[in-house]
Amino acid sequence: MYMKFILMPICLLVQLCLFAQTQKADLILHDISIVDVLHNRIQAHQTVVISNGRILEVGKSGIDKKYNSRQSILSTGKYMMPSLWDMHVHFGGDTLREENKWLLPLFIAMGVTTVRDCAGDISDDVLEWKKEIAENKLVGPTIFTSGPKLEGPKSIWPGDLEIANETEMNIALDSLQKLKVDFIKITDNALDPALFVTSIKASRKRGWKVSGHAPVQYTLNELSDAGLSTVEHLGYMLRAASKNEERITALRRENKINAKEAATQLMQSIDSATAIRKFKLLAANGTAVVPTMNGSYITTYLDQDNHQHDDYLKYLGPALKRTYAWRVDRASKDDAQAIVARHQSFETAAHLIPWLYQAGVPFLAGTDAGYLNSFNYPGIGLHYELAMMVYYGLPIHEALKSSVINGPAFFNQSKDFGAVEKDKIADLLILDANPLIDIHNTQKIFALIRKGTYLNRTTIDNMLSMVAQKVATKEATEKK
Repeated sequence: MYMKFILMPICLLVQLCLFAQTQKADLILHDISIVDVLHNRIQAHQTVVISNGRILEVGKSGIDKKYNSRQSILSTGKYMMPSLWDMHVHFGGDTLREENKWLLPLFIAMGVTTVRDCAGDISDDVLEWKKEIAENKLVGPTIFTSGPKLEGPKSIWPGDLEIANETEMNIALDSLQKLKVDFIKITDNALDPALFVTSIKASRKRGWKVSGHAPVQYTLNELSDAGLSTVEHLGYMLRAASKNEERITALRRENKINAKEAATQLMQSIDSATAIRKFKLLAANGTAVVPTMNGSYITTYLDQDNHQHDDYLKYLGPALKRTYAWRVDRASKDDAQAIVARHQSFETAAHLIPWLYQAGVPFLAGTDAGYLNSFNYPGIGLHYELAMMVYYGLPIHEALKSSVINGPAFFNQSKDFGAVEKDKIADLLILDANPLIDIHNTQKIFALIRKGTYLNRTTIDNMLSMVAQKVATKEATEKK
């Protein structure tokens, strides 16, 4: 009896000591499979410990005994991977600020926790949203933005910084520096080609990476050598795949051939050996491609699917949906020959994917989703983009890498993102099925962890419902 009374306090003391030695955690997930995107493998039956928005530890069952967690979730049969980055989106339309803001929770609901905004005409709003999201005052993805992009005088795009010479270029770059933009976007609708190249070099000298289109007066390798960080849109890559790129570029520079003739000649001279050789030069410079295939596919094949009955339309404001009309109207004017030509152009460009991969060109997953770009939906569009890259020849893990690894790397954020491992920020996607087996499984979202906070399926569905209700209310008001 005496020994009993002695042992009981000792046992209690041991338990109290063990409890005191445990670390505090916010969330523990038990028996979950981790998708190791970099090494294209699954690590089964793992325990993930999260605290203060970061991953504290990853390991086999039993490590949880070291922690005192306020939330513990059994996740048998589920798959965890880093959440997604969409590296090409647009917010814009200076009368559509409210409807653009409604897009922010759509990204989160679809597992897209970071976006790269590639210019528009509401940059002040985007910069404010960026700040509010970072301070947890607004639900939405982390935003990296170019602010307004550089263009020439009388650009067709509203909100551009229009420059006609180097003095104006430097003033524009000074203003972007004051805005603290994350990268520079340059397009070539009205910008002098030589000034385009000068702007790349000046931007890189100031420490920015540069995203852009590709003026026809320069070869892609010349633009890459100048410092172009990303080529936006796969169609531009057709030029480097042509045996006659240099000759056709020279003719365009001298205005001896029009755009249509140049496109025809390029399409007729595509060559795999030439493409891979020149793509390797892009890869050596670190120039990446952002294919934006989903948006191109949609407009290319509007003759086969007009998307008028897409369920996702219920999440988009009526005014934003009206901006889709211009591309739809333009496509509707194409005759049978033009439709065949646009199909051929898309398919030829899409079939460059394996050559780019073979040459080692980095891919960044981006959608071009947002206003103006018809039926290219913010959020779900990135899942479609990944699936399309895989369909046309990119290995599944490389498609995932283009979002969750190459996205952070572009902004020098690899220390904090890109894997489910110790010390990374806990932006994590939990899926019902293995995405390394079927890329479409990225759409089977069971839950999301955003900055360490667990959002279950009900919470995600409520976010979608709230957006749909806002849209429905505005549509009803417009009908009155």
